[in-house]
Amino acid sequence: MSSSFWLDRTPSVEKKTYDVVIVGAGLTGLSTAYWLQKEDPSLKVAVIEKNRVAFGASGRNAGFVTCGSVEHFNRMISKHGLEQAVEIWKFSETNLQLLQQEIIQDQSAKIQFEKKGAFSLAAQESEFTELKKVSEVMTSLKIPTEIVEGGDIEKRLGAVNFVGGIKYLGDASTNPVGLLELLRSKIKAEIFESVEAYRIDNLDDGTKILKTDKGDFETSMVVLALNGYSANLHPYFRDKIFPTRGQCLMTEAVPRFMEGPCYANFYLDYFRQIPTGELLIGGFRQIEKQTEVGYSDHITDLIQDSLHKFVVTYLPKLAHAKVTHRWGGVMGFSKDGEPMVGSIPDDPAIYFAGGYTGHGVGLAFNTGKTLVDLIFGRQIPSWISARRFS
Repeated sequence: MSSSFWLDRTPSVEKKTYDVVIVGAGLTGLSTAYWLQKEDPSLKVAVIEKNRVAFGASGRNAGFVTCGSVEHFNRMISKHGLEQAVEIWKFSETNLQLLQQEIIQDQSAKIQFEKKGAFSLAAQESEFTELKKVSEVMTSLKIPTEIVEGGDIEKRLGAVNFVGGIKYLGDASTNPVGLLELLRSKIKAEIFESVEAYRIDNLDDGTKILKTDKGDFETSMVVLALNGYSANLHPYFRDKIFPTRGQCLMTEAVPRFMEGPCYANFYLDYFRQIPTGELLIGGFRQIEKQTEVGYSDHITDLIQDSLHKFVVTYLPKLAHAKVTHRWGGVMGFSKDGEPMVGSIPDDPAIYFAGGYTGHGVGLAFNTGKTLVDLIFGRQIPSWISARRFS
């Protein structure tokens, strides 16, 4: 974060005082505000946002509310062990349950929320064999899945050139900005948009001064909810959360034919037909992996062409559909692929959450709750604690 002297509006603004100041008005920031005020309604909370609510990855993702994390389940087991893999999966299931109970309630239609499951598709037999093993393991753990043969893929999804796949029956999808606006309506925090935070100063009595281009915010606690942009405000994150660009494409609407959202190529690529008929597809960052990093949300010809080629090759009903939108967004990829919650080691009144590695909608609401648990002295799972990096 930075602030030009010429653009600094500080001299004309009085200092503001809050119990907690949250930096970042995406899903993490608003979720944390929600759980803080549910814990203690008397808290005076401010949320500071450089642009506007949901402007970052929270408003640029594909709206998948999926369980698990960046890897499919068998690879999670190989990486974390069975017990922890199940714990991570259950954490994401709880995330979805909490969203439904606390925020969505009877507003599903308003935010295009659908719980229709999600498919993981295989273009090769070797991949299908692995996915079937995934399904077998998950079924043995009472996590509901369904094996889908190649012919049924075309019937149910309108997708060709896939040999089979599995369906995770508990997954969902939504309009992510609609979800954020609904969440916003349920919190009492003051939200300051178009305000850029650029430094945190400490007074001798422990009070913190968050310096912004629209005046100082005085507080006893700062929460950094910046995900991919975390290292811009504090150096602690430079080797822990990495800004990583993802790109999406959307076509015009056609009559709805797709049963549910889909992943392909072991979660690297993803697509869904939203309730109004448009197709949204994202991914293919692996073909420009070395350059899909940093804080720019620009798009590139190679990835955008690859996204459209995928549509033409695998989704014939959309082969001639007009492309209406192309965009990029900056995600926060963590050092080990899992989110992290904690406080800065040498400044414990600065708390943080982030590093979702592309699965923020499926994890962030419960992560915000976990951060509030930590703030109020309750134990949090070891796999999400930032202490694992110490």
